[in-house]
Amino acid sequence: MSGPILQVEGLRVHYGAIEALRGLSLEVPDGQVVALIGANGAGKTTTLRAVSRMLRASAGAVRFRGEDVTRLPSHALVARGMAHAPEGRGIFLNLTVRENLELGAYLRRDRPGILRDAERAYALFPILAERRTQVCGTLSGGEQQMLAVARALMSKPRLMLLDEPSLGLAPQVVEKIFTVLREVNREGVALLLVEQNAHKALQLAHRAYVLETGNIVMQGTGAELLASPEVRKAYLGE
Repeated sequence: MSGPILQVEGLRVHYGAIEALRGLSLEVPDGQVVALIGANGAGKTTTLRAVSRMLRASAGAVRFRGEDVTRLPSHALVARGMAHAPEGRGIFLNLTVRENLELGAYLRRDRPGILRDAERAYALFPILAERRTQVCGTLSGGEQQMLAVARALMSKPRLMLLDEPSLGLAPQVVEKIFTVLREVNREGVALLLVEQNAHKALQLAHRAYVLETGNIVMQGTGAELLASPEVRKAYLGE
């Protein structure tokens, strides 16, 4: 088995006096899918934001591809191969689909490669190809989420952080997005996935962690957690 592409050790994050992460440690093996599941407020989004440096951690370390990146700015992580598709999609609503994709590649200088990857994004999400000149504020929620994933891929990441990619979407759109994530992972991109659809997340994940109030309370393979009575009761509604 390959070594970890991401190692998080003893991560602590505070919002004022409230401790959102309480010394959290996890790792993502290179080329694998790792899911974080837990109730609202458990610290899942905070974990992703602290890893990608959108939030400052008060303690702990983040290592990416063997390098300590705890103090680096977000754009330096993108240059090293980390992409973050945040909750709420974060796309530019006044720009077109094509312009959003090009912004995803803003650190790249290889124009032919950028154009090739944009065509690849359109092949993964054909509806975006039909909408390429459309202003993104006019897209449906599902189309915006597809664009958020496609735009993250434009930076040619080795690791993608995905925050609630299925939130509020119709079942067929969710299927489409998870099919693409499976394909992206097959091509060697590691995924760290926060997802309220625990069943879907655990089916996709090689490994998974359960968060409760800023602590990891369970971990194992996706299959082990899918089979766990506690997980089934708490997160799969059984």
